[in-house]
Amino acid sequence: MTLAALETPCLLLDREILERNIGRMHARLRLAGVPLRPHLKTTKCVEIARRMIRGQPGGVTVSTLAEAERFAAVGFRDVLYAVAMAPNKLEHAANLRSAGTALTLLIDNVEMARLAGAVATRRQIGFSVLIEIDVDGHRSGVLPAADILVPIAQAIHSLPGLELLGIVTHAGSAYDCDSLEGIAEVAERERATMVEAARTLRAAGLPCAEVSVGSTPTALTAHSYAGVTEVRAGVFPFNDLMQARLGVCTLDDIAISVLCTVIGHHAPQRRLIVDAGWTALAQDSQQHQGKRIYGRICDLRGRLIEDLALTMLNQEHGIVTRVSGHPIESAEFPVGTSLRILPVHACATASAHDRYNVLGAGANEMETWRRFGGWIASD
Repeated sequence: MTLAALETPCLLLDREILERNIGRMHARLRLAGVPLRPHLKTTKCVEIARRMIRGQPGGVTVSTLAEAERFAAVGFRDVLYAVAMAPNKLEHAANLRSAGTALTLLIDNVEMARLAGAVATRRQIGFSVLIEIDVDGHRSGVLPAADILVPIAQAIHSLPGLELLGIVTHAGSAYDCDSLEGIAEVAERERATMVEAARTLRAAGLPCAEVSVGSTPTALTAHSYAGVTEVRAGVFPFNDLMQARLGVCTLDDIAISVLCTVIGHHAPQRRLIVDAGWTALAQDSQQHQGKRIYGRICDLRGRLIEDLALTMLNQEHGIVTRVSGHPIESAEFPVGTSLRILPVHACATASAHDRYNVLGAGANEMETWRRFGGWIASD
């Protein structure tokens, strides 16, 4: 099947850009002497996961137990479930442990530790545990102050069925930065806070073998990883307009796009209507030249059309206008014209699709790689 023959909207993946992006991250962390534990939540694809762990110790990060189950089934056995544990997921987690998956849980309170310990004891298994640390108030986790952190760690360490491995964090405030220098400062605060938290635990006689940090922006800008045992990142194989805005990639480094088709023209306002709405792209947006946009526009070959942007979304319709405000003549992009949309947020965009149409080096070289979603793998 040729690219132009694909039914739209659909998700495209440029394999050359994908592999270049993965190679860039691997090379950077190899030079820094710190291993990567790739986060598979963005890609949710076995073929991509195998490329992400190539040359790494083999441990992976997931955001759902369905991901853990799917990847464990094809040989990914060292899995960090990087979302704070909920009681209604403990039996599912126990099933994974019983099946031989080395599953590590995130726990940040004594009540959850007791529940996990009780299930582990009853099921005669063991859960490895990391405590999530809040380094910037961005999301979840506990503050690293000794009077808060140490009692939780002591409870985990003392409970049968639980093994305290160390600490984990995600410096999400990197996404609020407007310069690479600002991201690097966030990365250093993340590292320093985590190293101090590890020191606090060890001074209290508690184990802290693992100090896990990471995000794509901080992984690509940090000046030091001293005291860190692993880095987690997930969007870097794809990149997106968000990463480009931060400065950690260029538009040429964005590996995914949504193929769409011009299905009409809005004559009064001289704009295009395409068949990709928020169900194909999600609703993430950003500012571009004073306008709110939901994607940048490329032609069928992936060449950026500088003055076009996706500026409005309905469920199944997207509206494309000129950023300059100049009208679009219908003859420029007739009905049936194929266009590609570079997404603002790769994670959300990929989640709308069940497969990647993978573009190779040749004009007609294309593969299909399956991706999965949801929270229950058996469904």
